[in-house]
Amino acid sequence: LTARERQIAGLLQKGLTYQSIGQELGISENTVKSHIKSLYVKLHVDNKSEFIRKTRDVLEEFKIIS
Repeated sequence: LTARERQIAGLLQKGLTYQSIGQELGISENTVKSHIKSLYVKLHVDNKSEFIRKTRDVLEEFKIIS
């Protein structure tokens, strides 16, 4: 994953909305959606709840979320 994708993954894992993630990172909501679409493809998931389940342990291990 790219550095930006890891940032977005951590914020998504924390429950932020796409709009909030964009504001936090200074990017548009559409850019956030593009990054999330890329994350889903790379991680072989189809939706947010699947993404959360699949990535929670990995993100905690790498201290992306606490």
